[in-house]
Amino acid sequence: MKQDYNQRTIVALLLAGSFIAILNQTLMITAIPPIMEEMGITANTGQWLTTVFMLVNGVMIPVSAFLLERFTTRQLFMTAMSVFAVGTLVAGVAPNFPMLLVGRIIQSAGAGVMLPLMQTVFLLIFPVNKRGSAMGLIGLVISFAPAIGPALSGWVTENYSWRVLFFIILPIAIIDIIIAHFALKNVTELRKPKLDIPSVFLSSIGFGGLLYGFTSAGNNGWLDSMTIVTLAVGFVTLLVFILRQLKLKHPMLEFRVFTYSIFPLAVIIGMITFMGLIGVETLIPLYMQNMRDFTAFEAGIALLPGALITGFMSPITGRIFDKFGAKKLVMVGLTIIMLSTFAFIRIDTSTSLAFMMIMYSIRMFGLSMVMMPIATAGLNQLPKRLIPHGAAMDNTMRSIAASVGTAILVTVMTTTEDAATGTDIANPDIFGAKIAFIVVGLLSLIGLIISIFIKNSRPSEEELERLDQEKLDQV
Repeated sequence: MKQDYNQRTIVALLLAGSFIAILNQTLMITAIPPIMEEMGITANTGQWLTTVFMLVNGVMIPVSAFLLERFTTRQLFMTAMSVFAVGTLVAGVAPNFPMLLVGRIIQSAGAGVMLPLMQTVFLLIFPVNKRGSAMGLIGLVISFAPAIGPALSGWVTENYSWRVLFFIILPIAIIDIIIAHFALKNVTELRKPKLDIPSVFLSSIGFGGLLYGFTSAGNNGWLDSMTIVTLAVGFVTLLVFILRQLKLKHPMLEFRVFTYSIFPLAVIIGMITFMGLIGVETLIPLYMQNMRDFTAFEAGIALLPGALITGFMSPITGRIFDKFGAKKLVMVGLTIIMLSTFAFIRIDTSTSLAFMMIMYSIRMFGLSMVMMPIATAGLNQLPKRLIPHGAAMDNTMRSIAASVGTAILVTVMTTTEDAATGTDIANPDIFGAKIAFIVVGLLSLIGLIISIFIKNSRPSEEELERLDQEKLDQV
């Protein structure tokens, strides 16, 4: 098939769009205090600026598989970026908190489509032997963008208004849309599936319920009535959604991707790694700001070198993946992640900023060997028809893992602190953080054990198509 598109243009446009979309996930973290002050809201209310972004993002990602088959690359990218830009403008000029929240919801509706779109397009426009390098570029965006969010946010809010954060993002989004209008070509294959309304409803309630439930557990505890109700509704609705997808000939989200070789193992390792990434990015600022009185900017600075290392390493590990496969790379990476996580057990009342920065940087060096190589290895097992579904599934599972991970680690930290209070343990709050780091280290060990079963071999395209047809015939 003759290429009528420019790979570099498509890569640049999608990377720029996804970068600002993912950056927005963490951009509000250190901006919440000044927003609370200006708009007269509580910390719990302010937290919704981050929670709602993740929530709508998590609901949009499963729908992206349908959207990728229903609309052209160009239509989907232009619409998603335009929605994101409108949300950014609304948030930037918001006169009150409800309007600011509406802006964040609109932003995240556009952002949720960007990552699965980018992954799918990259896997389609690059041959199998170059997919690692292409996905390495995605790894650069996924790890670098969220990590610079708190540092950028801290610097801007200390020197300017929090609204500047949105007006930094807006021109980038508009320029991306203008260039895409002239330069972006269509690369995805259209199948024009019918929209199954019950599936959209069940998916939104199911995934949304789980994401909100786990977030609520992190903020309010596992026994909170809202936590219990939303988790129960989420689990039951998700089960009904899965059963419906398995009965449909053209499901909105194809759960049969889990029947392909190592794909489920790759998803589990990706979830564990992402859970650890978001968990540690939550624990370090909590320890530094709440327990040690470092500033928000210093906490952001502690995370920045790690982000730079991952950004630098991701394309390199992508090329190593293309040569040697995922197994050894992932095993070495998970070993580094595990050992560097356990090193955080040494934190106390005198731990330096340099120690936090160095150990986090080593951890992120290991993470660069795992994150995209394992995702690429899993998606490489799928026929082209199922790549949009595989990308959507992988990203959905990671969103849930981030929520679950944060909830579990915050719970571990607070319950350990409560148990240690009144005993002869010094600094119960720091003791709680240490135990939470131990949990992250043990999760990394589980990921390392699972990685032993990863295979580097990949079936031929013909064999994958034959397997796919057999599975379709069974429906």
